[in-house]
Amino acid sequence: MSLTVHLIRHGATDALGVSLSGRTNAALNGVGAAQARALASRLAGETVDVLYSSPLERALRTAEPLAEAKGLAVEIAEPLNEIDLGDWTGARFEDLDHAPEWAFWNAGRSQHRAPNGESMLEVQARVARWLERIWRARGGGVVAAVSHADVIKAALAHALGLCLDHHARLEISPASLSTVVIGSWGLNVQRVNEVTPWSE
Repeated sequence: MSLTVHLIRHGATDALGVSLSGRTNAALNGVGAAQARALASRLAGETVDVLYSSPLERALRTAEPLAEAKGLAVEIAEPLNEIDLGDWTGARFEDLDHAPEWAFWNAGRSQHRAPNGESMLEVQARVARWLERIWRARGGGVVAAVSHADVIKAALAHALGLCLDHHARLEISPASLSTVVIGSWGLNVQRVNEVTPWSE
């Protein structure tokens, strides 16, 4: 028996491409809300037994249309929370571009961490434990989990046996869908970064 896990990145916010939201409660913008509705429509014809979300607002608001379409409650799962970016939380990318620590972190995610923040290895460990826990608890079925780009990258790298230093090889767009299947034989990646067309 296997468990299918749809990993969904939250929709767009005004901070996208401008600054690091981290664990702030950045809200979805109009585009992000439209993306969330389109994703709910995309999954309307597919089975979803349980819907989990990061506790952050942008993830919860992305989960809402799917919850309504499926008649499900949104269950908050702390392991799906965004990476803790410590002192970089809220920083603008243009201000980080010339910081050596920023370059080191992006070039070696398996070795470095944000100042006073969380390492990507720690993110990977918590999301990997969560995936195993829900598989053991549920055994089979289909769950959806709304999270964040780095968390989803960490989960996919775990499933693929990919070093986190190669995280940039994985593109995880806003409101994208990636799918992992878990069984007694291990993990299998079936979909990466599927983006549903949307309109405002």
